Amino acid sequence: MKDGADLDRLAEFLGVEPYYHDIWGNRREIGPATKRDLAQAMGCPAGTPEEAADSLHRLTEREWRRMLKPVFVLGEGVAEIDFSVPVLEANAGITWTLSEEFGDVHWGEQPLSDLPPVADATFDDIRYTRHKLTLPESLPQGYHRMAIQLNVGGSTVHEGAATVIVAPERCLSPDELAGGDGWSWGMGVQLYALRSPTNWGIGDYADAGAAAEQAGRLGAGVLGLNPLHSLFAADPNHSSPYSPSNRGFLNTLAIDVAGLPELDDCPAARALIGEAGFQERLKAAREADLVDYQAVSDLKMPVLELIFQHVRGTPGPRQDAFLLFQREMGEPLVRQAVFEALHERFFKEEGKWSWRDWPEAFQDPRSDAVARFAEERAGRVEFFQWLQFLADDQLAAAAHRARTAGMTIGFYRDLAVANHPGGAAAWSAPDVIVQGANVGSPPDMFSPDGQNWGLAPLSPLGLIESAYEPFIQSLRANMRHAGAIRIDHVMALQHLFWIPSRPNHEGGAYVTYPLRDLVRVIALESRRNRCLVIGEDLGTVPEGFRPAMERAGILSYRVLYFERGADKGFIAPEHYPRDALVSVTTHDLPTLKGWWNGHDIRVRAELGQYSAPGALDAELAERATDRERLLSSMRWVGVVPRETRSDVLTTELVGAIHGYLARTPGRILMVQVEDMVGEIDQPNLPGTVSEHPNWRRKLPVEIARIGDSPLANSIVDAIRREHGRD
Repeated sequence: MKDGADLDRLAEFLGVEPYYHDIWGNRREIGPATKRDLAQAMGCPAGTPEEAADSLHRLTEREWRRMLKPVFVLGEGVAEIDFSVPVLEANAGITWTLSEEFGDVHWGEQPLSDLPPVADATFDDIRYTRHKLTLPESLPQGYHRMAIQLNVGGSTVHEGAATVIVAPERCLSPDELAGGDGWSWGMGVQLYALRSPTNWGIGDYADAGAAAEQAGRLGAGVLGLNPLHSLFAADPNHSSPYSPSNRGFLNTLAIDVAGLPELDDCPAARALIGEAGFQERLKAAREADLVDYQAVSDLKMPVLELIFQHVRGTPGPRQDAFLLFQREMGEPLVRQAVFEALHERFFKEEGKWSWRDWPEAFQDPRSDAVARFAEERAGRVEFFQWLQFLADDQLAAAAHRARTAGMTIGFYRDLAVANHPGGAAAWSAPDVIVQGANVGSPPDMFSPDGQNWGLAPLSPLGLIESAYEPFIQSLRANMRHAGAIRIDHVMALQHLFWIPSRPNHEGGAYVTYPLRDLVRVIALESRRNRCLVIGEDLGTVPEGFRPAMERAGILSYRVLYFERGADKGFIAPEHYPRDALVSVTTHDLPTLKGWWNGHDIRVRAELGQYSAPGALDAELAERATDRERLLSSMRWVGVVPRETRSDVLTTELVGAIHGYLARTPGRILMVQVEDMVGEIDQPNLPGTVSEHPNWRRKLPVEIARIGDSPLANSIVDAIRREHGRD
């Protein structure tokens, strides 16, 4: 009995939830095998009862033996921290120093007897007591440093240090950012899908600026972008923006090579571009209906390499800006670049894609072998740093174009739920990013076996031990040059479904995260970066989660298709929450045209997803009923005439559907660009990989023509007409 109890207590300590309720309401108990797998993934051996007991003992003992835990996240006002000390002589006292982020220092000392113990524990015959210390009330928001010493007879016998984060309760609000009533509408785009006469077969950062100007001319206050995270330069075919190598850096394939000022001064690069063969390949890439990532990389990388060789170390304003960028980004940029160089070396030369397959000496970013490699290939490492500089510089210029176009919010960037386990982030922070489990979702009616997203979760223990630094760095990186950030699968702030990586595992479990701490950190970064925060809360939402997000000022994410009543009817606009972003659809759902025509259902049928007799006809019939349900709600509100029919999706009806959402109290209305130009296929079809051209479809028109579309004009006119109408 004790053996099982130790495993249960270890799992509880690590945040592994003992059960969950599936979509059908059934309670799913988490078995011992899953608890062992997930404990092991977090670096706590539990394969035997003895290992589980030892891991539990080590974790518990550490909590008592160290004077301070690594981080405290506090609200403003009176706050306390706790500390632990071994019981020594009666005249023991403490001295503490709290250094504020921007220079001020507080200190104090007092007898330990003035701070009565609130708990105690004994390890190796040494008794430890826990005490609470009240901090100064005047601490400003920010990241501060706490040091504390236990003194006996004038000598320090025990000490500790911690990060103290003082944060606001709420994120920046739309009215604080945009003024007035804080309401905006925006256009959502997939950057890679944008067409222009100057890009090289893929939408680039210059195109983001052009799209912002186009949307701004239509009256939009925000341009939504898919995740711009760093992917894998050596393997451009790994193209999903939601499966990044590192959420903290940018996708360098989106650099606008033709727009680089350095190009004009590089004869070799201009000569290469001018070759007939190059121009033929460029024309083919630009005119293709689907993005050919390898072809784009084969065009861009040789030119970028020639430019870098030409300008490397050349004095001037651009070199000064690059050096400043290197200093600002610090060690994380170095590790990102070293990883890119190593990944290129082992993948291209030996076919070893994942860093877990590299020689052991190169799996540790702190190893001597990695240091020697970085020194020997310093030029290549610097090249990848330079690419990040170019990407950041061009994104900043695009953001400036958005603001100049009158956008009140500007760019809305997307933060993926996690990193790929084989990427730079996982290699750089192995103590924080878990390797023995993947992120996913439990079984539901669409996925009877559940979903494995192939992403590496953050370790709750690792986050605390690192004082949340990797999480903070990801937030800052994605709030950079943006007025809003969308956190994908925001429920991960409370808990995330982990699936063991080993074959033949016995199922996954939810793992709890320090919600209150993470939300406060988000609020602090939101205000520092003047960036709104939107939480993508679609799917199974834990009870009480949405109210917690509302209290924190994180906007909900409400999609028309899902906003239904108990009778499956579409809820009236006034029943949407005020603190929300509203949209007809998303990149993972059918376009409006595709949904109306049942195109998504037929595509899934072609892929064999409706194999049961009559399943396809039943789905199509239900979709026809849904069209009538939506029209019924729209007629009731008065955004369409009573005689409007559901058999044809007219231009006027597309506008009216968006006008329906414009009547909601939601603070932001996002319009997908695919709906503005009449696309029928969605950017991504979840549950497919190679069976469907996910993340490859380009828009049928160039950026400059988006505003000419009758659909776009119908949508914009309806939004202007219906917003604010009672």
